[in-house]
Amino acid sequence: MRHPILAVLALLTLAAAPVTPQQAGKPVPGMVRVRIVTSDGPIILALDARHAPKTTANFLAYVDDGRLDGTTFYRAARSKNAPTYGFIQGGIGTDARRMLDAVPLEPTSQTGIRHLDTTVSMAHGSNPDSATGNFAIMLGAHPSMDAGPNYPGYAAFGHVVSGMETVRRILAKPIGGGSGPMKGQMILNPVRLIRAERLDGVAKPTGKVKPWLLGVKY
Repeated sequence: MRHPILAVLALLTLAAAPVTPQQAGKPVPGMVRVRIVTSDGPIILALDARHAPKTTANFLAYVDDGRLDGTTFYRAARSKNAPTYGFIQGGIGTDARRMLDAVPLEPTSQTGIRHLDTTVSMAHGSNPDSATGNFAIMLGAHPSMDAGPNYPGYAAFGHVVSGMETVRRILAKPIGGGSGPMKGQMILNPVRLIRAERLDGVAKPTGKVKPWLLGVKY
């Protein structure tokens, strides 16, 4: 991993002209908006279905199935020298009950989407094709997450159009614990991700079993 505070995730920025905060309440061609309601306030994302169709479809499957509902933002990776710079990470964590099949990486060299301030990106492990239901939101530009020679990078697939004040509050939470690349970055009292809901288009649930609702433990 080339990014010192990143390691299991990715973040985004749009290749096309970004949606402004004033447009957060309006549909934009090629974009799908998603509202994330957290215990610290709402965040509205605009996902670039035109340039990152596979990654966007993967995220929307988690949204439409309710797989993100009741999860958390659990990581605040901020710079010690610039505490307003970094990213927050949330999603299903290691809960295999909520997990769908991994999505192949759509690198920034293919999508043209860069990791800039407000970008949304998918987390992945050592295998770049292992992204499932964890994602990150950038505060500040993170060009080291973009694809490069012999480096796949992460799949940026959208950006925040409203609610960056919520993102900043989450980044500032007390942190500690963790191990490896996440050492010292785990939010001590994770922020609840109450629900995620599609604002544009028609929901397309996968129809797959939802074992976490049945009390099934893996």
